[in-house]
Parts: sequence; structure tokens; C-alpha cells
Amino acid sequence: MPQYLETETGRRIAYQRRDGKGPGIVFLGGFRSDMTGTKAQYLDEWALAQGRAFLRFDYSGHGQSSGDFEAGAIGDWAADARAAITALTEGPQILVGSSMGGWISLLLARDMGQRVAGLVTIAAAPDFTEDSMWQGFDADQRAVLEEVGKIALPSEYGDPLVITRRLIEDGRDNLVLRAPLSLPFPVRMLQGTADADVDQSVALRLLEHASGDNIRLTLVKGADHRFSDPACLDLIAAAIAEVTADAAQG
Repeated sequence: MPQYLETETGRRIAYQRRDGKGPGIVFLGGFRSDMTGTKAQYLDEWALAQGRAFLRFDYSGHGQSSGDFEAGAIGDWAADARAAITALTEGPQILVGSSMGGWISLLLARDMGQRVAGLVTIAAAPDFTEDSMWQGFDADQRAVLEEVGKIALPSEYGDPLVITRRLIEDGRDNLVLRAPLSLPFPVRMLQGTADADVDQSVALRLLEHASGDNIRLTLVKGADHRFSDPACLDLIAAAIAEVTADAAQG
């Protein structure tokens, strides 16, 4: 059963926390996902076996947290993550960001780097509201978004995906690939070559853009966006273990 954190913004964030040794691990989920997903649960069990502190939570408008998904935006969800890390963890943490969570982990690394011991990204999707959504819209879709304030798109994950003008505009306030991005700690990026949602060119762009002495990208041939089969899950755990070891030496 989840516990709840009341944030200064009035949002009620559902979370599950496991005590253990540090640096702790914080899982940052993706767009429209929640903390009951395969990767989050796998990492919870892995952390238990390792005796390591672990935190997973739902952004506002996601899962069991308060709020309306359509009303949310990247800045809101990054603020939720900052609040959860500040209130619910101690000392430097290893951030594990999946898809949109990868973008949010980069915002956290930029804004609260003293609390970040290392970073593992899984199909990271930095700046996707601009580079994927907005750039992918045609003139008619952009006009609807500007005039109506939102547009509904078909989604293979179930109900239509509603994109709001606020999501796009707020995303522009939180871009990470347009200005210097320093990642002065161990970073491991994981990306599948068969990812239909985040092209491997995004991972290569992030690798090229970020600065740091210990950044590595692993491309997994045939892996999709979910990155959740047993081999991929083992790769995530191995990446966390490697980052943990490197952080201890640094």
C-alpha cells in the first residue's frame, strides 16, 4: 500500500519507500506510467536483495497521486520529483529515469546536483514535447492546439492521448538539450534500437550534448521502448551496480 506526501504545492503524491543503505535509488517513471510498472517493481525487489534504499512514486495526475493528468506538465512533475527526493530520501541518490523520467532526471541533475550520486536513463526522452510532439504536428494540428488549447491523438496504449497547449509551452521552459548540460557523476544510458517511441538518435544526441567524464551509452539491438524483458531488466540492474561502484570510487 502506498504512503502519501503532501507537497508545498498542495499535491498529494503516492509513494513506496524501502529503507536501506545508500546511495539510495529513486525510480522516475514515464509519461502516463506509474510506480506499479514492471521496471519499478523489478527494481524494488532488486533493491531489497541488495539491502539498498529505494523510492518510487507517482507524479501528480498519475497512478494513485492526486490531480488531473491533462492539467499537468513537465515542470509540475519535476517539482513532484524534487519534493519527493527532498522529503523522502537522505544524502545523494542514484536516479533511474525511464522515458520522460529520463528528462526529469536531467532536470534534477541540473537543479539539485548535490543530491545526485549517479544517473541511469532508460530510453530517455529529453525535450520530447518540443522535438517529438510539436515538431510532429502539421499546420492544422498546431492551429487546433493554439485555438482550442488541446488536441486528442490516437494512442496504442488505450484511450486517446490529449496534448495540451500548456504541456507544450511548459516543456519549452524546461528544455535540457538547448543549453550546456553538465553531468559530473557516473551516467549510464540504455536505449533499444527497436524503440518506436524514442528513436536511438535521441540517445546519441544526449550523449553528444552532455558533458562529463563518465558517461556511457549502451544500445540494445531489438529492444523496444518498454525495455522490460528479463535481459533488459538485468541490464538496468547491472547499470545501477556499475554507477554505484563508480560513485563510491569518485
